[in-house]
Amino acid sequence: MANTEPDFGAARWRKSSYSNGSGGLCLEVADGLPGLVPVRDSKLPTGPTLVFPATAWAPFIAAVAKDEPTT
Repeated sequence: MANTEPDFGAARWRKSSYSNGSGGLCLEVADGLPGLVPVRDSKLPTGPTLVFPATAWAPFIAAVAKDEPTT
């Protein structure tokens, strides 16, 4: 069976600009995976990673920027 999991070893992680600056609520987002947006807790870099399609992530970020509720 072929492995269909994305390879996060090559991902370039960066702290989200929406993260809390005091070290509490920190998210990291990975760049360089076309069509996918991996997100993880910066305090647990080896922990679970949530992966969103870029088509879902863009409207979410737009709503966050406008401080709108999301569904």
